[in-house]
Amino acid sequence: MSASQNELGNTSQTGLKKVKRWPPEVSILLVLAGIALAFEVLGWIFVGESFLASKQRLSIIVLQVAIIGIIAVGVTQVIITGGVDLSSGSMVGFIAMVAASFAQTSANARAVFLQPEYVQFGLNWFIDSSPIWAIIVGLIMGLLLGWLNGLVIAKTGIPPFIATLGMMVSARGLAKWYTLGQPVALLNENFAWFGQSFDVGGFPVPRIVIVFFIVAAICHVLLAYTRYGKFTYAIGANPQAARVSGINIGKHLIKVYAMAGLLSGLAGVMLAARAQSAQPGMGVAFELDAIAAAVIGGTSLAGGVGRITGTFIGTIILGVVTSGFTFLKVGAYYQEIVKGLIIVAAVVIDQQRQNKRRKA
Repeated sequence: MSASQNELGNTSQTGLKKVKRWPPEVSILLVLAGIALAFEVLGWIFVGESFLASKQRLSIIVLQVAIIGIIAVGVTQVIITGGVDLSSGSMVGFIAMVAASFAQTSANARAVFLQPEYVQFGLNWFIDSSPIWAIIVGLIMGLLLGWLNGLVIAKTGIPPFIATLGMMVSARGLAKWYTLGQPVALLNENFAWFGQSFDVGGFPVPRIVIVFFIVAAICHVLLAYTRYGKFTYAIGANPQAARVSGINIGKHLIKVYAMAGLLSGLAGVMLAARAQSAQPGMGVAFELDAIAAAVIGGTSLAGGVGRITGTFIGTIILGVVTSGFTFLKVGAYYQEIVKGLIIVAAVVIDQQRQNKRRKA
């Protein structure tokens, strides 16, 4: 045995400290910094101005990612359990329609609850009412739809892909049926307030971004420091071991999908408030962006691995890429192609990481 091997052996036997590895978020953060720097350089070369110096542009970046980020926080928890949620985008669209209808004013003669079929049930009471009702209804709708996803998966044993695919199609159909394809407009100013920005030192900060930060912080604590988080990781890492250890997998999966639905409901409410209207086509492909943000942030599609902090950074990476290409006047078609390549690259990296863990 060589001297170096003896030295390593003695080191492990004497209990000396092992070399600490950087948290996975550090590498993701470096990727974000590299992408931002690349757009900064390209901006001076091709556009003749700075990409990062514009406060308005930075505000737009965080505003663009806030809705996707809220969804991604819920999707991350689902993926950690080894599942997937394809329904979040359609749920956002449907809930945005419902929430917006509870925030309409009497100035709109075509308001949903002013129509005879709703007046007969007394729902016209919600016209010109407090925006709190729109928020509460949106959150409850999201919670119920997410709970239904989890219930179907837990009780029938069908793959989450199939269960949430069915919900995706159904929720989109419900969004179109709710107003027969018509948009919901002229919303209460107090409701629209939640989608507006406030000024901090000359920097416009959207309230939706504050909501995203709060949601991410709360869910980070839930996953990292509570029994809810421990059960979530245990189920994703090894379902059989989790069952043997006494975890009620079905019951916990219902909780996780309900949480994802709740956050989709919140995203739908915020989206309607930001747009000050709602349309049946809202939220199309949002679920794909949310999954992409989670995977880019280090969440493994195999389950058992992932952190909200990583998803947070992954969401910002998507926003920077989208805004950067727009800044460089790159067509939307090319943006979609590049976004797809980024997702594939993130999955390949995750697969290589999983293979290394198995060999170790």
